[in-house]
Amino acid sequence: MPANSKKHSVPSATVPRLSQYLRKLQEMQARGTTTVSSRQLAEEVGTNPAQIRKDLSYFGEFGIRGVGYEIDHLIDELKKCLGLDRSWNAIIIGSGKLGTALARYRGFEKQGFNLLAMFDASKSVIGKNRGVGPVLPTDQLEQFIREHGIDIAIVTTPAGVAQNIIDRAVAAGVPSVLNFAPIRAHVDKPAILRQVDLSTELMILSFYLNS
Repeated sequence: MPANSKKHSVPSATVPRLSQYLRKLQEMQARGTTTVSSRQLAEEVGTNPAQIRKDLSYFGEFGIRGVGYEIDHLIDELKKCLGLDRSWNAIIIGSGKLGTALARYRGFEKQGFNLLAMFDASKSVIGKNRGVGPVLPTDQLEQFIREHGIDIAIVTTPAGVAQNIIDRAVAAGVPSVLNFAPIRAHVDKPAILRQVDLSTELMILSFYLNS
């Protein structure tokens, strides 16, 4: 079965679990562990062995009965499954505190995400270095996207301008958007949109704390 066909058949809930498996396997690799069973990995990530075996089965057979998984090999395979065996060009639009914090996070580069630039509409911050070189004006957004083959636009703008920025980025050719702005944004297919609503997550925590 072609790789794209396999990915289309993978349940959406499986993908974030794959990233959890990968992070935990990388931690185990750093500790010098060479093999792991589905039971051991399940204990590490807080799930059950059957779930891990089912998630991995969408992509092939990686384990050896009675031995488990070779960690180095499984890490390589999970990177392929998640598209992390190549690099992706990304930009951040919005140079506020959240955008700046993301720009200064070095974990992106380790996973193959190349942050190339940050954009903002405010003249007071344009030209300042917020972690990815000088902040560029948003009127250069479309040209930059086309010239640099941007794969991911990370949006951290105020809510009132976020949808317009997303529309512009997608129209310029960005195939995927990660939106941190507190609005329910939308994109035209085939572009991909993921929402990260920090305020909602905090409200959920508040609900459980209050209970």
